[in-house]
Amino acid sequence: MLTFAFMFQNEERVNSYLESICDEENPLLKTIHRETYLRETMPHMLSGHYQGRVLAMISKMVSPTRILEIGTFTGYATLCLAEGLQQGGELHTIDINEEQQERVQGYFDKSPFASQIHYHIGDAYDIIPTLEGSFDLVFIDADKKRNLTYYDMMIDRVPSGGVIMIDNVLWKGKVFDEKPDNQTKQVLELNSTLAKDSRVEKLILPIRDGLFVMRKK
Repeated sequence: MLTFAFMFQNEERVNSYLESICDEENPLLKTIHRETYLRETMPHMLSGHYQGRVLAMISKMVSPTRILEIGTFTGYATLCLAEGLQQGGELHTIDINEEQQERVQGYFDKSPFASQIHYHIGDAYDIIPTLEGSFDLVFIDADKKRNLTYYDMMIDRVPSGGVIMIDNVLWKGKVFDEKPDNQTKQVLELNSTLAKDSRVEKLILPIRDGLFVMRKK
């Protein structure tokens, strides 16, 4: 079994091997990946090839009718999650950065899921209450200070068997620091709170920056 220390110290090596084994990115995802690294100041926010395949597989296992993604960025994870949508299903994705809207919408329009993706620009805290109904799959990858807030807003809107995922819960390995900084303390508080929530079955997948996966009981 790979240790956390090995994984973080050899991140590029591990990722390269994992990507060589999993399914390839489709041409559109490759384009988004490439253009994100060419145009964005923080391209590491992209889910990337391996995590994208993990998200797609989880979505296909859940086979959701409705998906909510909080934090679109350049739409890579959005399209991965959409792969598992049932026919006639819909995905709502929320991002606060309107400067990326035209380009990201263009990616969605080129995908097979163009009619199923509803792209919202604005503050997720304000937009979530305007979206009616339940969601079978929720992916939270936005403002880390609000992760627990978003979770609390959505937990009662996910049916039994539904899944909530939260990204970046290992925080570049800083959760193992003896003297964590304030941002890391927030991540640790989130993880500790979720670990005690009896409404969900839960585990952290130690891939990329840590993916918390919870299944509603």
